[in-house]
Amino acid sequence: MALAPGTRLGPYEVVAPVGAGGMGEVYRARDPRLGREVAIKVLPSAFSSDAERLHRFEQEARAAAALNHPNILAVYDLGQHDGSPYIVSELLDGETLRERLNGGALPVRKAVEYAVQIAHGLAAAHEKGITHRDLKPENIFATSDGRVKILDFGLAKLTQAEPGLAELSALPTKPPDTLPGVVLGTIGYMSPEQVRGQTADHRSDIFAFGAILYEMISGQRAFRGDTAADTMSAILKGNPPDLPVADRYISSALERIVDRCLEKSPTARFQSTKDLAFALEGLSAHSEAGVSRAIVGRTPYLNNARLAWMFAALFLVLSVASLVLGAVGYLQRTVPAEAPEMRLEITTPPTSDPASLAISPDGTKVVFVATFEGRSLLWLRSLDSASGRPLSGTDHAVLPFWSPDGRSVAFFADGSLKRINIDDGSTQILAIAPAPRGGAWNRDGTILFAPSPGSPILRTSASGGEPTPVTRLESPSQVGHSFPQFLPGGRHFLYYVRGTPEARGLHIGQLNGSEPRRLRDADSAPLYVSSGQLLFVAQGTLFAQNFDPVRLALTGDPSPVAEQVMVNALLNLPAVSASSGGAIVYRAGTARGDQRQFIWFDRSGKEIGKVGNPDSATVLGPAISPDGRRVALYRTESGNTDVWLLDLARGVLSRLTSDTANDIFPIWSPDGRSIVFTSTRRGSFDLYQKLATGARSEELLLASAQPKIPTDWSRDGRVLLYHSPDPKTSADIWALPLDGDRKPLPVVRTNFEERDGQFSPDGKWIAYQSNESGRFEIYVESLPGPDANVSGKSLISTNGGSQVRWRLDGKELFYIALDDRLMAVPIGFASNSQALEVGTPVPLFATRVGGAVQYANRQQYMVSPDGQRFLMNTLTEEATSPITVILNWVGAQKR
Repeated sequence: MALAPGTRLGPYEVVAPVGAGGMGEVYRARDPRLGREVAIKVLPSAFSSDAERLHRFEQEARAAAALNHPNILAVYDLGQHDGSPYIVSELLDGETLRERLNGGALPVRKAVEYAVQIAHGLAAAHEKGITHRDLKPENIFATSDGRVKILDFGLAKLTQAEPGLAELSALPTKPPDTLPGVVLGTIGYMSPEQVRGQTADHRSDIFAFGAILYEMISGQRAFRGDTAADTMSAILKGNPPDLPVADRYISSALERIVDRCLEKSPTARFQSTKDLAFALEGLSAHSEAGVSRAIVGRTPYLNNARLAWMFAALFLVLSVASLVLGAVGYLQRTVPAEAPEMRLEITTPPTSDPASLAISPDGTKVVFVATFEGRSLLWLRSLDSASGRPLSGTDHAVLPFWSPDGRSVAFFADGSLKRINIDDGSTQILAIAPAPRGGAWNRDGTILFAPSPGSPILRTSASGGEPTPVTRLESPSQVGHSFPQFLPGGRHFLYYVRGTPEARGLHIGQLNGSEPRRLRDADSAPLYVSSGQLLFVAQGTLFAQNFDPVRLALTGDPSPVAEQVMVNALLNLPAVSASSGGAIVYRAGTARGDQRQFIWFDRSGKEIGKVGNPDSATVLGPAISPDGRRVALYRTESGNTDVWLLDLARGVLSRLTSDTANDIFPIWSPDGRSIVFTSTRRGSFDLYQKLATGARSEELLLASAQPKIPTDWSRDGRVLLYHSPDPKTSADIWALPLDGDRKPLPVVRTNFEERDGQFSPDGKWIAYQSNESGRFEIYVESLPGPDANVSGKSLISTNGGSQVRWRLDGKELFYIALDDRLMAVPIGFASNSQALEVGTPVPLFATRVGGAVQYANRQQYMVSPDGQRFLMNTLTEEATSPITVILNWVGAQKR
């Protein structure tokens, strides 16, 4: 019985039926947890008692889930509903290859394009030891955006023992609608060894692939008969009819590939699907050579001498013309036209994130982050259009990057990596990324991204899947990898390393995990353009330097391209993007391009007072003094980052530190006499202490290989709280005793990222943020000690959060939610115990502290002792500088 719309299968809600087959019924459903639509295949209840069918259904789920490739249907989940198992997978828009073939043969170029994608998908499965064994047009899906997906691994056999999957290789094999227990697959696409009931391996899939490729380019099945027995006999003894080579201009190379796939003996076929894919990629389905060979070899009327001479003369004329045109083209390519460099400007709405912009690979469109009706969204602007448009479904988006075909844009929002289809506006969640640091997308459907500041570069599929690391943090010199970018070929990639002076800068890695190497020091993430240059920003100037993508080496000297380029100092990210063709877009401005001011707000969000003047420098990490008179902060001015003090009564800024290193993240001692901060003056990020009066030099408190970010100081003055990234455990919270041997002690240490710890006023609890749920949430955990009666932790936030603060009496917690609203949570204790009682979070007002969760970087606001006022480091003026487009800059540089 079909499931009605609204029926729930676990967390999934059925929307509508899609179709049915021998292995089950398929429904469109919605996953409310991730806000995405999925496909659910349910085994009909009538077959639930069939142990064999249940085994095969489970086998399909496990085999598909073991794979992660853009040309294989992604499987998300497996469950049961009323005794019937179901598989949850990605929802595809398009049609099966069978439906496309019902209209006849495909264009040869399209058939080869599909074949390459199918071969890549099969190669990924074969590398995992998985043979499909039922490959046919019904199990191949062509999406509306041109991607090809292999479906239904229900007859798959694992040919290698792999942990957790080896038991599947022994499952019985019984295909639907064929001869029970004798043959496996679908008649017409089975290999000879399958017809005989012999063992099938990856070469059996290659035979089925050959039958499908034959059908795509001819419009006819390779093996067919009046009965099943006739078809099976044709597979064993016959050969398919000759391909219509002359009629369809099929190259002899393509014909040979089909013939080799359809060899009767497995040993005579391609022995590797990778080799098959390589051979297909080398084809030019409409090459002149292929057409010429087809005509000469297949048209007997050319024996007529007169016609032969006419064709020879025509060929000579065309050849001469071709040589002339080719020479002209060669000269045009090798001697560039003196086209002048051109610069034009695109006006955009205001933005709090000017560095989030990306030009499409073909250089015709730009996406950028800007404000629309009070919300931060992605906007799309075609260069031939007079205006842009916001893209629905991209709220809170940051750091967009394009798919190679220009049809989709990936971006980060709400703690996740997402993608949006430009044509229909559909969005999909691909992976978890709580505090992202950039991404890149290659032509094989591989996406690289950095999910958080202290992470390596991860790899996932453009259709989603479990991410895996492709770089490794080298402890203790490296503290984070970010902003990957693919080089030509899609196997090597650039990325930026944060760490010690010897380690930081531009590195080159490989998808196969081979040893990376450092290319050069750099202040910010680089860009590669296909004209052979590497772009990078130093001291606000955009430079280009020649780069050899084969030797992976820089040559020559850098030359300037643009000045006063905006850089997000927090991310080491310039507001620059380059297309494959070389067009550059950038925003000009100083620092992050935003203007901030400290503003007092009441609990309703009403502004009740300003402090000082708007500041265009990068002002971050504010901390209010215990007496409420001053704010310590760090700001970047003229390229130097130091700790400053802001007098709240007079609104006057004064510099506390002046070292050439970076001095960041200040916090106050409980008595207000000292300030602890992080500095890179010894190479690593170490903890220093300085008197708030500025007297005497800084005192080194803790030096170690791992970076250390101070976040709080206990009220009794005895312990500092800090968090530190770790290559093995992401980021952890530590305590530094300020007496005795000063040996750091772990406070919260897991495999997730814990940050920004805050002592409760009584010193018995710690509030912090962690991404253990897949996005940053706020937690409170009891601290060990003689007065602690209860251990464990409590979840405080309900829909993501960062930047937690306590009220002075400990009866309320505040944090910033995903939508940038300030939230208040009542905190109490049970009357008969020390157990924590957590109230419901209540929104107070929308803040403008900028990138509250996406770029979470310690608290950007402070709370008055009574919890009635809030001093916000407010974005008062979003960046309004236009996007500048540069054309023909390569030729201008050479001249």
